[in-house]
Amino acid sequence: MTTLAFDVYGTLIDTHGVLTALEGLVGDRAKAFSNSWRDKQLEYAFRRGLMQNYQTFATCTRQALDYSCALYGVELGDEQKQELLAIYRILPAFDDVRLGLNQLKGAGFRLFAFSNGEPEALESLLGNAGIRELFEGVVSVDDIKSFKPNPGVYSHFLRQSGATGSNAWLISSNPFDVIGAISAGMKSAWVKRSPETVFDPWGIEPTLTVSNLNELADRATEVMTSKKT
Repeated sequence: MTTLAFDVYGTLIDTHGVLTALEGLVGDRAKAFSNSWRDKQLEYAFRRGLMQNYQTFATCTRQALDYSCALYGVELGDEQKQELLAIYRILPAFDDVRLGLNQLKGAGFRLFAFSNGEPEALESLLGNAGIRELFEGVVSVDDIKSFKPNPGVYSHFLRQSGATGSNAWLISSNPFDVIGAISAGMKSAWVKRSPETVFDPWGIEPTLTVSNLNELADRATEVMTSKKT
């Protein structure tokens, strides 16, 4: 049976769901601020993984918020920052997610959430988004104190899910995650949520590219089973 590992932030959950709150605080700079916050959040996770100086993804998120405030000259009080960080636990799922996941589950695929986030935060986030019950399990990198795309993280997912690289796919909108999974021996579907997104020219291509989870569900049975996964 084919196992699908779904990245959470940016793939299932819209990290820019914080925009409304940001608009009330930074006005027309909200989108740029949100992009900076997300970029730094990932950068801090990459750096901590390489340095083997682990802190939780929540810490990376908080420190990235502090950086973005300094970058844009925005002075936010502790209460305002806590309100923004709290939104990260109730961000919305993208519109295609519930239907796409239901179709894939109905087609017999094993579904797991697989994320840089901590287990408690993921359970809360997926629960609030109304999709937790669609997953057989939730696997967090926090168990091994590192971050994607460390190859050990993908090996950890395979151990936790009881899958092998030959029958496991990572589903992610993040090119670094797709490349990391393929480099670790898995297959991977890139969810290209924006036509402007550019895939890294490393010579490592996604096994499959789709624009949303509905398209993934439409193509999954043919593509993911025909390859004897």
